[in-house]
Amino acid sequence: MISIKKTPSFFSFWQAGYEGADHINSKGQHLSMNDLNNHNLQSSSDYSLLLPFGIHTVRESIGWRLAETNIDETFKIINSKMQAAKKYGIQILWSFCHYGWPKDLSLFSPNFIPRFAMFCKNVATYLADYYDESPIYSPINEISFMSWGISTGLFGNDTQHHPDEIKRQLIRATIAGCDSILSVDPRVLFLHCDPIIQVFADNESKLCHQRTVAINESQFEAWDMITGVREPQLGGKRRYLDIIGANYYHNNQWFTLSKRPLDWHLGDSRRFPLHKMLSNLSKRYKQPILIAETSHVGSGRSAWLSHITAHIAQAQLNGCDIRGICIYPIIDRPLWDNIKHWPNSGLWDVDSYFIRILNPTYATTLKQSQSILTNFQTFIQYDKKQKELVMKPLVLLVFSHLRWNFVFQRPQHIMSRLAQYYRIFFIEEPIFQVGEPCLLQYQPTSNITVVKPCTHIKAPGFHDDQINILKSLLINLITNNEKLLIWFYTPMALPLIDCFQSKAIIYDCMDELSAFRSAPPQLQHRELTLLKYADIIFTGGTSLYESKKHYNSNIYCFPSSVDVAHFEQALDRNNDHPLQKKIPKFRLGYYGVIDERMDMLLLEAIAKAHPDWQLIMVGPIIKIDVNNLPHMNNIHWFGQQPYEALPHFLAGWDVCLIPFLNNNSTHFISPTKILEYMAAQIPIVSTAIPDVSRHYSDIVNITFSKKSFIEACNRALKLTTKERKKLAIKMSKIVANTSWDHTVAQMQNHIYELCHINKNF
Repeated sequence: MISIKKTPSFFSFWQAGYEGADHINSKGQHLSMNDLNNHNLQSSSDYSLLLPFGIHTVRESIGWRLAETNIDETFKIINSKMQAAKKYGIQILWSFCHYGWPKDLSLFSPNFIPRFAMFCKNVATYLADYYDESPIYSPINEISFMSWGISTGLFGNDTQHHPDEIKRQLIRATIAGCDSILSVDPRVLFLHCDPIIQVFADNESKLCHQRTVAINESQFEAWDMITGVREPQLGGKRRYLDIIGANYYHNNQWFTLSKRPLDWHLGDSRRFPLHKMLSNLSKRYKQPILIAETSHVGSGRSAWLSHITAHIAQAQLNGCDIRGICIYPIIDRPLWDNIKHWPNSGLWDVDSYFIRILNPTYATTLKQSQSILTNFQTFIQYDKKQKELVMKPLVLLVFSHLRWNFVFQRPQHIMSRLAQYYRIFFIEEPIFQVGEPCLLQYQPTSNITVVKPCTHIKAPGFHDDQINILKSLLINLITNNEKLLIWFYTPMALPLIDCFQSKAIIYDCMDELSAFRSAPPQLQHRELTLLKYADIIFTGGTSLYESKKHYNSNIYCFPSSVDVAHFEQALDRNNDHPLQKKIPKFRLGYYGVIDERMDMLLLEAIAKAHPDWQLIMVGPIIKIDVNNLPHMNNIHWFGQQPYEALPHFLAGWDVCLIPFLNNNSTHFISPTKILEYMAAQIPIVSTAIPDVSRHYSDIVNITFSKKSFIEACNRALKLTTKERKKLAIKMSKIVANTSWDHTVAQMQNHIYELCHINKNF
């Protein structure tokens, strides 16, 4: 007697997808993607590769076209995979039709639906005895996408039919398939997958707006039809939809008329956040969601996975029932319409002998993503369980002189990683606003709330004139029963500590702020007080550590680090940023804040000495007069750019620059960009900044004059291929020994020790 299970259950949250398309492509080639990368013959060893990553659920495709070509061979392959799955503790989620159908059928022939229903019944009958748990099947993969593909000639030859008619026919087949499957195995649960998209109007015309709304709404049509909410005459029922499969790639957002994508890799701020798309999906269907397909190609794979992980964490914190993430494809495969081109899209690439080659950066990022989501789930458990069963997560209150949406640097790197352990309130300096004082809040990323105090006081920063108003605004920000840590980036906010009952004080000293232009006179005194009373102090560089270590015994040096997965994208030199593509070589570049620390006379000297060199300057210009910048034909000022875009600027540079003045304001800095430049494996020329000279003089060209700086740039441009490779090896060794994830993990260990020493926690 087969028992019926109604709750979708996966063996693992992280899942692997094997590309199984079996359609006839636009060139007339009969595809079998699982044969092209030899997965059908290597399925057992492919499954074994998943175990170190804790992956125990996979998506596989049977392929209706292939199956009816040779049903005995199909069942042989299914048996082989099910036996391997049993051996390694793998759960297989099967798709029955993956774009292809028998050659003797047309989509609208009378036998299309009955034949498919019979095929589903035969396969479900064959599979039933293999499963102790409820099997999870997808009768037809990506109904909406397949409908569009058929109408455009990507799949099959029914371009004369409207996509809506095609979709209805596929829905009829799906429903018939569901009924046939349930007739032989009532335990079965149904996973229906389709892309989730966001389309934007190109202009404000009524026609464009209507078209945009229609396209965005169309993504839900297949799920609505399956459940009977839309066109109930097709026979849809709630029983046919147990899990929503949301497929999401970088190109799932575009403009309606031009079809121009909103570039994820360049950080287009107009993109609609994935976590909000998932929230909308969850509210609409109130069903569990599987991210059924997601990945990127080439050097962007790791950065994409980090991006997805952050949004899944936020979606779960928002209450979405996300049951898993499927990396698709897990093994690389060629493109449908160009089977000679392999895009390097898997966790494993494939060589000409079908040997699986693990991408190490992607693998490291996957491990990190798994750990991050596991930590975030402690917040979800707290929300769902009774308060006394789970310790309430700590709250971290951060006072910063830098705004979150300013240049993405040390505070953002550290806080976005600490957010897996704490609920973070990132309190910025007040902004002037006429009217009643208030707090503006927004969430830039998972578990972080940025707090912007608005007051009618014009005094800048955490000025004494602001303190009383800020206290009145902040006093109710945190409830009394929340366990609180306070983290300072600026000592100027120290008087605000009276508003809170803090369990510990942390000071991350990232700069010698008193040496900066327009530093408040109270800054040094408040820093001395903070250095004395802080429970933990971190410093952003060796020089800072040496200048502060005498004030506190619990002080640790954590120089700025690097996000290797992000800057790995620069290693693909074809990833050039559009803004600089038309600028000729040779390109010498800098990104970061452009302020009083920049040696403008040096930049002018470089540009004059070599008019054929192009200086690319990326970053916000602050505290200096724009009119005082050197304006020459070969100096290009691009302003602040998104963090996501930085690797793409780097990809097109020949030399990276650190053209700082050598004075009190730069004596203690440890530039974050040094390691980022190294991750891109580009020659670096720098002025004699103490921490750069101390740690990297064997790799970075350190200079002491304008003349020597220009000469060093010239030598860097003339490096031979052999010399560049040797330099790249040195850089990669340094980068391999550091990461923001490792740095923050060490910081967290110190905080954890403090929490356990302090019995009040």
